[in-house]
Amino acid sequence: MRSVLDAIFRRLITTGRLTVVWPDGARSTYGGEGGPTATMRLRDWRTIRRLILSPALGTGEAYMAGDLSVDDGGLYDLLDVLLLNVQDNPGGHPLMQLRQSLADISRRLFQHNPAGRSRRNVAHHYDLNGRLYSLFLDRDRQYSCAYFPRGDETLEDAQAAKKRHIAAKLCLDRPGLRVLDIGCGWGGMALTLARDFGAQVTGVTLSQEQLTEARARAAAEGLADRVRFELLDYRSINETFDRIVSVGMFEHVGIGHYQTFFDTVARCLKSDGVALIHAIGRSDGPGSTNAWIRKYIFPGGYSPALSEVLPPVERSGLVATDIEILRLHYAETLRHWRRRFAANRDAIAALYDDTFCRMFEFYLAGSELTFRRSGHMVWQLQVAHDQASVPLTRDYIAAAEGGKLVEEKVGASNPLRR
Repeated sequence: MRSVLDAIFRRLITTGRLTVVWPDGARSTYGGEGGPTATMRLRDWRTIRRLILSPALGTGEAYMAGDLSVDDGGLYDLLDVLLLNVQDNPGGHPLMQLRQSLADISRRLFQHNPAGRSRRNVAHHYDLNGRLYSLFLDRDRQYSCAYFPRGDETLEDAQAAKKRHIAAKLCLDRPGLRVLDIGCGWGGMALTLARDFGAQVTGVTLSQEQLTEARARAAAEGLADRVRFELLDYRSINETFDRIVSVGMFEHVGIGHYQTFFDTVARCLKSDGVALIHAIGRSDGPGSTNAWIRKYIFPGGYSPALSEVLPPVERSGLVATDIEILRLHYAETLRHWRRRFAANRDAIAALYDDTFCRMFEFYLAGSELTFRRSGHMVWQLQVAHDQASVPLTRDYIAAAEGGKLVEEKVGASNPLRR
């Protein structure tokens, strides 16, 4: 089996350098000059077999179990070498290509998310100990892509900028507008819309942990009369609203339910209303969810290409009035989360254990690199029934955010270019 993995690495690693320390202590080095470098130590021959037969799942599981460790560099560097070369040389691991093809065929089964299954999937990740998320998120517990107009903002400032950016696209031009927040998380967006824009907000979630925290926050801020949080599936909503917002929830809908989602938005949005959906997507076309992510982090989850999203929007009768792509913003968000997690690792290990910490480290590092190296991005889709519901040009967005257009820096001076 060692000779098989050796042949795969010789074919796969063409950029950067990977050194493998085999179970018997022997070393092999692959690649060339330029790019990231890392040294990976494999504990036993069983680990080698796992990497060959199921590379995506096996790498993550071996790291979680301590059967795969990193000697030189860190986990981020190791995953950078691997992901960069898989991206540049997709045929370098033939079994990975076969497994990817099978995953593409069966992805509708993996993403079949009726109400009961959706509730269980959400609980798997979001009903963890509430203190966990306070140890690596910003103070408002925004668990979605932040917005970095300059690139050097703090996490708190970037998450506040994200909320302002979304609020601007909701066209909250008068107080008292009724807003539905689908997948409201710990309530940060809903509370901001009520506190800063005078909205009457209903937030729905499938996480009991998030519901309890969101209600407590509303009461503590004296906003319980303007913000209502419910444990409710989006398909069960029967009210109409002036505005609808959904941030970081669409990834959990499942491709077979996109039509139902946008039909629900169309049904619940008033004729002159505006909705804004913010979600992770793919710039390189339809695909399938990484096997390790699907098993350990987001069961039932999928980040779609826009080519998979727009057809159900069109069939729902809604009009796409604005689409914006946020490219490296989530990579930068995850960099902040990853560093905060590392700074609080001992406290997190006290809540769970070392295996859990290694799982989350693998998730954060791998996710960051997916946005830097592998065609993932964030899209914000604004929809309405009437194309006249929003202004003719996008100038209103910058005006609502503070009256200034911020030019995103490009080239080597851009802090987002890592």
